[in-house]
Amino acid sequence: MVKIKIVLAEDHTILREGVRALLSAEPDLEIIGEVEDGQDALRMANQLSPDLMLMDLSMPRSNGTEAIAAIKRRNPDIRIIALTVHKTEEYIRAALDAGASGYVLKDDSHQDLLQAIRNVLRGRIYLSPGITDRVVNGYLDQRSGQPDASAPRSWDLLTPRERQIIKLIAEGNKNRTIAEYLSVSTKTVEKHRSNLMHKLNLHSASALTAYAFEHGLIDTGKSVSS
Repeated sequence: MVKIKIVLAEDHTILREGVRALLSAEPDLEIIGEVEDGQDALRMANQLSPDLMLMDLSMPRSNGTEAIAAIKRRNPDIRIIALTVHKTEEYIRAALDAGASGYVLKDDSHQDLLQAIRNVLRGRIYLSPGITDRVVNGYLDQRSGQPDASAPRSWDLLTPRERQIIKLIAEGNKNRTIAEYLSVSTKTVEKHRSNLMHKLNLHSASALTAYAFEHGLIDTGKSVSS
């Protein structure tokens, strides 16, 4: 039997072990790699060329949505399922736009996850039953010209680099550490930081951190230096 090769990208060890145990019980599925952040997910996708990746959307360093987009640019044949706690249309739309073929909630059942995997491997799009109504309503609102109240307008103003930097700031990294990680100057990081505060009308690192928590960008205790 030719097994489906799967990579898990999830920074919570207990959840990752649970998913691994579930999928390993299926005779045609094989876990060939596990990572804890988006950067390593991209690296492993390039190295192992899995058939499918399960991707958390809130991971340290590079988040899941950024990783999905980067992986699909380099490896368009890899199927990706977002596995997340986020139910807002903002996250659903971002993941699907980035190239995800499925969206599963972490409070879905094991059977839901297996069904998602089977559907996505057949070339279909799978959405968790818990978000279907939200997606349909969002689509109908767009058709009727009504604004989507669930998506913060301020978030749409940020560039991809600014979104990356606010995440790194909120994870507790200093400007110099961020500059080294991104291979840019400290002054460049400071400028991005200033632009962030202006666009979001925030005035301190703690306010940026609160914003990042509110939007599900980070988990506690994660940083570039950890």
